[in-house]
Amino acid sequence: MAFSELLDLVGGLGRFQVLQTVTLMVSLMWVVTQNMLENFSAAVPSHRCWAPLLDDSTAQAGISGELSPEALLAVSIPPGPNQRPHQCRRFRQPQWQLLDPNATASSWSEADTEPCVDGWVYDRSTFTSTIVTKWDLVCDSHALKPMAQSIYLAGILVGAAACGPASDRLGRRLVLTWSYLQIAVTGTAAAFAPAFPVYCLLRFLLAFAVAGVIMNTDSLRRSPTWRPAGGLHAGSRADSLGLLAVMEWTAARARTLVMTLNSLGFSFGHFLLAAVAYGVRDCTLLQLAVSVPLFLSFLCSWWLAESARWLLTTGRLDQALQELRRVAAINRKGAVWDSLTPEVLFSAMQEELRVGQVPASLGTLLRIPGLRLRTCISTLCWFAFGFTFFGLALDLQALGSNIFLLQTLIGIVDIPAKTGTLLLLTHLGRRPTQAASLLLAGLCILANTLVPQEMGALCSALAVLGLGGLGATYTCIIIYSGELFPTVLRMTAVGLGQMAARGGAILGPLVRLLNVHGPWLPLLVYGMVSVLSGLATLLLPETQNLPLPDTIQDVQNQAVKVATHGTLGNSILKSTRF
Repeated sequence: MAFSELLDLVGGLGRFQVLQTVTLMVSLMWVVTQNMLENFSAAVPSHRCWAPLLDDSTAQAGISGELSPEALLAVSIPPGPNQRPHQCRRFRQPQWQLLDPNATASSWSEADTEPCVDGWVYDRSTFTSTIVTKWDLVCDSHALKPMAQSIYLAGILVGAAACGPASDRLGRRLVLTWSYLQIAVTGTAAAFAPAFPVYCLLRFLLAFAVAGVIMNTDSLRRSPTWRPAGGLHAGSRADSLGLLAVMEWTAARARTLVMTLNSLGFSFGHFLLAAVAYGVRDCTLLQLAVSVPLFLSFLCSWWLAESARWLLTTGRLDQALQELRRVAAINRKGAVWDSLTPEVLFSAMQEELRVGQVPASLGTLLRIPGLRLRTCISTLCWFAFGFTFFGLALDLQALGSNIFLLQTLIGIVDIPAKTGTLLLLTHLGRRPTQAASLLLAGLCILANTLVPQEMGALCSALAVLGLGGLGATYTCIIIYSGELFPTVLRMTAVGLGQMAARGGAILGPLVRLLNVHGPWLPLLVYGMVSVLSGLATLLLPETQNLPLPDTIQDVQNQAVKVATHGTLGNSILKSTRF
């Protein structure tokens, strides 16, 4: 008896699956708020140097006569590049001559100014506190903010590398439970971090645990503990891509629905973050608001069932039998208890191990010409997604003035982007869908370099549309990259792609440092990477309606069939014309 038959016996789509899906989805919503939290907790408010005439009541009292705040600002702070008060310099001495209506720019020189030696004054009308105002991450220290974001994303990269094998060795539920606890503890501690390096360390550890949650509820399983041959049944395609923690308890007929609902947890997380950040404007309280609820997720995770499939493949028959009977009871299938015997489970374990395969090496992907092209382009597309999405999404202030609205719009656009992509993949095909999504994102970003800053609504609309295109790219690339490679190399190739995406995510925020040479330069880099990746996708073969390749020879046979079909088609056309 195969595991799929055991699952049908205890109920592959019942109350247990509904409860577990809802539990994981709600927890995932709170977890993913951490990814874009620093759009709000690290927002950069308007600021200027502290100046005695403006901010010292004693100095103000010594001024003879009454001067307006605008006049005091003019003699204390030089104009910046945008003709607004300079954010990083002040006059060494008040420039009273500037009050003369006939004064010109030559009335003072750069030598009359100095850095903000006494600190900064921040506009607290939108946010009462952020980590930028807490540790003065402006002017000469402005690079520390994107560096903190890259450190967080590096934590996800390291966490994914560690938590994937750990979940295969220790179990899904144990890693998931520990990850919830680590997020809650490190997130709460980050709210009270006494120094910026401590804050970065805590955020790194938090991101490490975020990867543990995602790996067990949404990301692909990267360890070769269980790999089916592929193409044998309706569920083999999803299985070949790796099973999710919740998917391992779900019948094949419902896996697409569960995958979609689980993916929408990311979309709902955008709404949740926008709502919480709108109501909580202090960075300490905001960090607490999105971290403390994970203590509840930690407690609820003890109710979750360990994957019986994982228990079987690791030889833990007694625990597998206990979990299967518990699921049967929740699904009101108590009558099947007598059918669940150690002998039946041993038979299922042998069946699961029989279809297991040993993966080929990473070098195989780069050594064989046909696979080399697929590997390079697929990895480039993964990189483009992570690089562009996180480069843009972690700096909403550069995309529009109302970051709360932008955060909400990202969630709104993300839902039809993900669900609509599934329809396009079915009717349009894999290759054109992925190419179109990358090109759409890239063109929208490049168009933003030509839009004047005064047209804020258009800039925001193009940015949100571009991020929606990247959301569609992610949905497509998960399916497409799994179909491009044979079973013996599929998880290796997809794992390489995900590592490229996370590497791109680390580099994405750092590209924003180029804005010192021009605000359009980071957008140009993001847009060109997306456009070039979209064009490169056109070099890949179409995989729609093709059987999943099991071996390297199957991939080569597919290429021969496509080439032969094209040659025959051309020959027939020429013969008919003659």
